[in-house]
Amino acid sequence: MPNTMEVIYMILIAGELAIGIWGNGFIVMVNCIGYLKRRDIALVDIILIGLASSRIFLLCVISLDGFVMVLFPDTYTDGELMSILDVLWTFSNYSSIWLTSCLSIFYLLRIANISHPIFLWLKQNVNRVILGILLGSLVLSLLISVSISFHLHDDFRYLFKDNNEENITLEFEVSKTQNALQQVFLNLGAVVPFILSLISFLLLLFSLFRHTKQMKLHATGSRDPSTEAHMRAIKAVLIFLLLLVMYYIAFLVVTSSFLIPQRKLVVMFGGIITIIFPSSHSFILIMGNSKLRKAFLKVLRLVKGF
Repeated sequence: MPNTMEVIYMILIAGELAIGIWGNGFIVMVNCIGYLKRRDIALVDIILIGLASSRIFLLCVISLDGFVMVLFPDTYTDGELMSILDVLWTFSNYSSIWLTSCLSIFYLLRIANISHPIFLWLKQNVNRVILGILLGSLVLSLLISVSISFHLHDDFRYLFKDNNEENITLEFEVSKTQNALQQVFLNLGAVVPFILSLISFLLLLFSLFRHTKQMKLHATGSRDPSTEAHMRAIKAVLIFLLLLVMYYIAFLVVTSSFLIPQRKLVVMFGGIITIIFPSSHSFILIMGNSKLRKAFLKVLRLVKGF
């Protein structure tokens, strides 16, 4: 029977899951309805649909991990289940972060005005560049997930080959440590999309600075459409970077929790923190996209009418 802390944990996880699925599901629904009406879809809508779908999958994996840990602790320590959850989490996590990075790069290439030849070429071929990154990140996510699957399968097969209970306990503790270190090492791959998003953020700031300077030289108002577009993109990328840092700090705490006496409490706290990122970021995306924002406000008016 779950104690009070575990009940509160499950309620919070369920609430965050519901909010996250609602927000990300709204993004998918609006863009899919728009495609069915116009029989045409923009590149940004493709990115948003893929991103929201990966976030829904990621939310379900994190929530399932949390519920199984509380309700079925014996099953949670089973090697096979741990390996399956690791693979699913790795794939959905990588897909989500890379798609968000693609969105940051898309904002940069669509909005920023930089005269460098390489940037001009990227800007002229924005569709091919973004689609190439999307396909490459999907393949990379699959390869990493498959490699984790094979590696963990071999670990646990070796772990349970001896029937001696003492040896099993010792080997399992070693395996948990190795698994945690492996997860940290493999997810260092998230540094690449993080750096790409950070570069996009800095270049957007540089472009905004140049644009504002030109506006002042020509005695033009600084709040023109280009400035507004820069500001919206900069806010969106900055919030993503901050949420991602918070998300990975919580992840590192969870993966190193085997060194902490109150391990279960730490894992529960980390789970609540990590699920904030895929849940809350969907609403940032909604408010930063004019089409999604209009549809969202329309839904709010309908709810208020009822």
